[in-house]
Amino acid sequence: MKLLREIIGYVLGGVLFVGLIPTLMWLASGIPDLLPIDIARGGIAIAIMLAGLALSVWSIIYMKRRGKGNPMDAFGHEVAPRTSHLMTDGPYRLNRNPMLTGTFVYLIGALVWLWRWQALLVFAVFVAIMMVQVFSEERRLRRDFGKEYEEFCKIRRRF
Repeated sequence: MKLLREIIGYVLGGVLFVGLIPTLMWLASGIPDLLPIDIARGGIAIAIMLAGLALSVWSIIYMKRRGKGNPMDAFGHEVAPRTSHLMTDGPYRLNRNPMLTGTFVYLIGALVWLWRWQALLVFAVFVAIMMVQVFSEERRLRRDFGKEYEEFCKIRRRF
């Protein structure tokens, strides 16, 4: 059952962050042609997207290997097993939310590719929703890890 919950967590995260949000950005933009694109803008967009994906994947793998858990916690509801200790090293040396930072970077790459204000609006709504999630998760981390998390907040920025 634990393995199934983990798989569901990874699949949901991938579908939502890598597939659904960029698709919504594209749809909201009026379904513009994705090709051809200016080679410079396309190259920049791909580089940004790959960097964001790399950071997110590194964070997920690190959390699984070192934290023995899964990041998928949706608004206080455990979708997959949580980590048993506070993650403060690896990608978490960069900030407290490297997985989400990577997702934001990935979506900024999609924004560069689409280059439409409507895509920016979808991105802004997504960021607002995710900030609610981040604040919810921070409350849980304070409950779970207390002073250790408070100290971590003093030395690492949210993003």
